[in-house]
Amino acid sequence: MTQLLPAFDPRLIPIVADADDEILPPAQAHRLTPVGMRELFARPPVWTPELRREPKFADRMPAEAAVLLPLVMRDELTLILTQRATHLSTHSGQIALPGGKLDPEDADAIAAALREAHEEIGLLPEQVEVLGTLPVYVTGTSFTVTPVVGLVQPGFELTPNPDEVADVFEVPLAYLMNPLHHRRHAHDFEGVVRQWYSMPYQDGDRERFIWGATAGMLRNFYRMLSA
Repeated sequence: MTQLLPAFDPRLIPIVADADDEILPPAQAHRLTPVGMRELFARPPVWTPELRREPKFADRMPAEAAVLLPLVMRDELTLILTQRATHLSTHSGQIALPGGKLDPEDADAIAAALREAHEEIGLLPEQVEVLGTLPVYVTGTSFTVTPVVGLVQPGFELTPNPDEVADVFEVPLAYLMNPLHHRRHAHDFEGVVRQWYSMPYQDGDRERFIWGATAGMLRNFYRMLSA
């Protein structure tokens, strides 16, 4: 099996039109608040994740991983995202959620997500009010990822680790939870059609191209919030 996808610009991969996506409603507004988030995870609705597993494209041993969805309680909720350093062996340069592989000393995925967020961007575990987790998502690089959702009070100071993170920024959660901003792409690689979502966000004069596994987990979060 091929070890890595060839270099390509995901922005140039064709967008697949989907009439159903065009009529999907945004996530329920009352849930895009700290109170709404707490109620959502205290009494989860009946819902089904849309995306669970990407086609495998790398001969790697499967590994358990966790990421944190840190929701900052500003006037409107925002999500902290990172841009990964370009020298990393997997998903280099991509927009990502803070997180990584579970270590033997991690009690569970929640502990791993909090530890990784601290190591990557300097967010202290005690600054995160953990609400719960989303269904696992399996990447094409054989990571079984548990997304952990938490609320963060403003006033924190981040210290990104330059060995892992090139940049840190925030995106309004309402923007990410509106399917009008979700675009589905399709790409034929070695006879296998790979599909993924992207959620481009214009951050001043810079486009933040959120795609792949990060966009897939956010799409699932949208499905939960809109259930």
